[in-house]
Amino acid sequence: MSSTNLQRRRVRAGVLATAAVLVLGAAAPATAGDGHGHGGRDTYQLTVMGTTDLHGSALNWDYFTNAEYDDSAHNDVGLAKISTLVNQVRADRGDRNTLLLDAGDTIQGTSLAYYYAKIQPISKRVEHPMATAMNAIGYDAAALGNHEFNYGIPYLRTFEKQLDFPLLAANATLDKNGRAAFTPYVIKTVRTPHGKPVKVGILGLTNPGIAIWDKANVEGQMSFGGLVEQAARYVPEMRRKGADVVVVSAHSGADTSSSYGDALPFPENAATLVAEQVPGIDAILVGHAHQEIAERVVTNTSTGRPVVLSEPLKWGQRLSVFDIDLSYGRGRWTVQSVDASVLNSNTVPEDPKIVRLLADEQQTVVDYVNGVIGTSTEAMSAATARYEDAAVLDFINHVQAGAVKAELTGADADLPVLSIAAPFNKDAAIPQGDVSVRDIAGLYIYDNTLLGIRLTGAQVKAYLEKSAEYFKPALTPGTYPAASLTNAVTPTAPNGTPDYNYDVMGGLDAPLTYDIDLAQPVGSRVVGLAYDGVPVTDAQEFVVAINNYRQSGGGNFPGVTTAPVVYNRQVEIRQLLIDWVSANQVVDPAVFSSTNPDWRLTSGGTPLTVTP
Repeated sequence: MSSTNLQRRRVRAGVLATAAVLVLGAAAPATAGDGHGHGGRDTYQLTVMGTTDLHGSALNWDYFTNAEYDDSAHNDVGLAKISTLVNQVRADRGDRNTLLLDAGDTIQGTSLAYYYAKIQPISKRVEHPMATAMNAIGYDAAALGNHEFNYGIPYLRTFEKQLDFPLLAANATLDKNGRAAFTPYVIKTVRTPHGKPVKVGILGLTNPGIAIWDKANVEGQMSFGGLVEQAARYVPEMRRKGADVVVVSAHSGADTSSSYGDALPFPENAATLVAEQVPGIDAILVGHAHQEIAERVVTNTSTGRPVVLSEPLKWGQRLSVFDIDLSYGRGRWTVQSVDASVLNSNTVPEDPKIVRLLADEQQTVVDYVNGVIGTSTEAMSAATARYEDAAVLDFINHVQAGAVKAELTGADADLPVLSIAAPFNKDAAIPQGDVSVRDIAGLYIYDNTLLGIRLTGAQVKAYLEKSAEYFKPALTPGTYPAASLTNAVTPTAPNGTPDYNYDVMGGLDAPLTYDIDLAQPVGSRVVGLAYDGVPVTDAQEFVVAINNYRQSGGGNFPGVTTAPVVYNRQVEIRQLLIDWVSANQVVDPAVFSSTNPDWRLTSGGTPLTVTP
């Protein structure tokens, strides 16, 4: 075994604490097939690297705190960090022996991404900073993520044209003719020292949930099939065309589940199913779920062969590295083994080349997000918004409900208006005094648009019951740490219900009040639901301000996908919040937040005390 291979195996075993530095510091090339062996067969090692869910993270910067990115685990983010890791892997393995892939969700998620989508949209003259960085790093292919469709198909096509590598989506088809909307796969030819090239098939799979989450942008234009079904179609085709290795880049989580329940016939998270059910795949770069999976081995049920999965967390915090060992015999290359690991981007500095390339765009966005647009009479924090009534969510609900009410006509204009908001970002805060764009943007980190729908009182209660599934039981009154009550595991959330799938509902012109009794079973937790102090009846009607993700089925909340839509102006909620502050100049919680809580957690009717 070469010294490099020994080092790499020690890293996988967890022996080396600083994996990136030690593995990548090896001087000898890791092309295990430079010689002959294995009974006279030629051998070769191919390395495939992968990122996913970059979400507009180009540099190691937090636009909401106006500082270098940091979190409780001291992760770093961004393509500039990834570039350094990639350069080191290429130096270690040999540039010609490596490929670099991405598994989607690239152009949405940071103020940088928002600025070049909405403030100064990309065009023939304005290149997306993510395209600039990814081209400079030298990606070979990328799968499409669901968030690629947030800004519409024309915007995505513009981004696609700016890339030096293909965007892949085998399960995206054009409604007008059923043909592939994007390149399904590519076969890359990798030259080996033996003069016997290895053909690497790269299949891209995107998420079927796009049909729900971005319905307004794709309906009537594109459809999105199941990952298993399309992989079963294309993997044999790639093999017939000579692919020696097949790697799938899938914007779909490893643990099978769907946030939209049975609203679609295809699961949202299906990477493991693809590995189990589709013969001929060697490795899968996993995305979408924002999980760290260094290596997971799944056995294909037809062939009994292992398929190796790896997911490099999110935002450029990790780089997945697949080492694929091949041997040559009978006129072709055969995969002998696949090992995977992840490298941590916080172990390396940013690549100065990428930092320099994006310096102007970075300064433009920093100046934009730090612009003062108003003042706040007091500080507000989202830190406790998951488990107690918080003014920051009241503010979001106030702005959303007000925007919807202003546009209602006819009988709908006489209905009471409610609104829902989720604690997307528990680090978000509005300071007392000057308020900037970044302060407001930090409250709403997704590019959702606003709709208004009509629900009955019974549907409102059912909605709140669904939301209350977020909490774990509390069978007796007392004091509980937040972690023991929040993020409950459910059949559709095996890793715990995410914060963004917990909604608080509030009223505009009068309070909507309710208790969530955690001593009661799921489905019977919402107690004392009242509007303006009067119990809500099943037949009572409301207009509810809701985001497009939720209204289109995200989170599988009941009643919303079929409810009458009474408002839909395709206005982004984040921009509504920024515009509201700019117009009103003063953010005063007394305007939109009650002294007494509108909702509370209880056990048997007794309010709970929750600690951070």
